[in-house]
Amino acid sequence: MNATPATGPSSLSGPSSPAGGRYFLAIDGGNSKTDVVIGTDAGEVVAFVRGPGSSPHALGVTGAMDLLSSLVAQARVAAGFDADTVLYRAEVYLAGADLPAEVSTLTKAVGEAGWAREHLVDNDTFALLRAGTDAPDAVAVVCGAGTNCVGRTADGRHARFPALGEISGDFGGGHHLARLALWHAARGEDGRGATTALSTAVAAHFGRPTVEEVAIGLHFGEIEDERVPELSRVLFTVAGTGDKVARAVVAQQADEVVALATVAAGRLGLLDAPFAVVLGGGVLRARHPLLLDAITAGLADRAPYATISVVTDPPVLGAALLALDAMGADAAAHAALRAVIT
Repeated sequence: MNATPATGPSSLSGPSSPAGGRYFLAIDGGNSKTDVVIGTDAGEVVAFVRGPGSSPHALGVTGAMDLLSSLVAQARVAAGFDADTVLYRAEVYLAGADLPAEVSTLTKAVGEAGWAREHLVDNDTFALLRAGTDAPDAVAVVCGAGTNCVGRTADGRHARFPALGEISGDFGGGHHLARLALWHAARGEDGRGATTALSTAVAAHFGRPTVEEVAIGLHFGEIEDERVPELSRVLFTVAGTGDKVARAVVAQQADEVVALATVAAGRLGLLDAPFAVVLGGGVLRARHPLLLDAITAGLADRAPYATISVVTDPPVLGAALLALDAMGADAAAHAALRAVIT
């Protein structure tokens, strides 16, 4: 579905509820973008709005809520709603809703915003998980700007990690991989580390003669620090040529994905049973063969009954499906929703 506001449905019977059903609000708020969907319990989508990242880690709770409220208002306008149109259920999944205290704070804030009669708030990895599978026993690993992992079982148990970056033991994600590419490039150039093609590739990427000049440019602000994440792509390109240093970094990322998935599955008692592994986020969605092949091999060894899939649909689909789950929608509604949000 196009990431632009949709027009309101022609089948609305009045401002309070759609013909024969109820409205839901689904939000997937990531580090780089936020998707907002309004739909019905029949699986119809009446509005889809995209905005910038809404992580409370970056914006603070107040800033995140201000942005989300603006996007919800845009979605309501796009749906053609009157001021008194009631939304039955809100499912809100945000990057930065990592710890129980953070989830509690955001849940309270969403309740005070009054977007819907009922609401649930949690980490955005749960939206990815639901988008990727209908299986009740499942684990999701996201590798986008950073990394995270959650798991669920048919009996309602969950597994999750603090996901606070290096201070909580995390490794990888596009931003971390890019920094490692720059680090290895600098050390390979000046002799402190192994010789690597990353040195030439990193310098060329920024149009500088050496990595040292890249570092100096970053230090003085001549090169914007926001451009460093671009080096994640450079890392995978160089790794694809057979460079040992670059390949070792990719291998470590694969090991981390396998570790996250299997530790979560182990906590839930799933390692000796069939379960789904859902992979998502920009780094995994790119389907780099070196990375995915290593992940597949690692999971086959440690979780032989796991079924692996890579999510290409927007995670807001998962938030919307979770809304349908909570509203008791039927299988036809779930299928209709999946057919629209792709």
